[in-house]
Amino acid sequence: MVRLYTNIAVLLIAGLLGGMAFFVYQGQQIVTTVPCSISQIPPGGSTIGGEFTLIDQTGQTVTDKDVLGKPSLVYFGFTSCNDVCPIDNARNAAAVDLLQAKGFAVTPVFISIDPERDTPDVVAAYVKGFHDNMIGLTGSAEQVKIASLAYKTYYKRASSRPDYQMDHTAFTYLVMPNQGFIDLYRPEVTPAEMANSVSCFIKAA
Repeated sequence: MVRLYTNIAVLLIAGLLGGMAFFVYQGQQIVTTVPCSISQIPPGGSTIGGEFTLIDQTGQTVTDKDVLGKPSLVYFGFTSCNDVCPIDNARNAAAVDLLQAKGFAVTPVFISIDPERDTPDVVAAYVKGFHDNMIGLTGSAEQVKIASLAYKTYYKRASSRPDYQMDHTAFTYLVMPNQGFIDLYRPEVTPAEMANSVSCFIKAA
């Protein structure tokens, strides 16, 4: 009987140790496999992104290959926007500075959805107020439409007034060289959260 209890005790201890080892292993797995994504879009499961031809803030015609040669944060908005656009662009600029402090070079990109008012000169003055490295893009109505369709964004003039606003999608898109679209960030994402996610993707590339 004593031998039986001893065997049972040995089995229980072995099971306990095995369970502890399992939980330690699981804990290590959780730490080491934290996903980079904030949006939780499945890798390779999206058709967001694509080719475009636009005009930059210097008046030069550029393509996506010219602009997105480094990891980039791409945002669609307009310079007369009085609410979400300046907040999002300031957040993106802050995230770029945090990434630069970590040794990662990331380009903030602003694409106007209001080409009627946003000439290259207007866009140049606008992006300069957010970040020295921010690239501003505009173009013809057709060029902007093609870029917007590639990134699955929505925009529409909200009224016929001269000081009209634009209804539009307020996402920021992470685009990586040779990989294309990687993830998107909603307005509520903080600069630190964005920087952590972007640096995670860059290190994993």
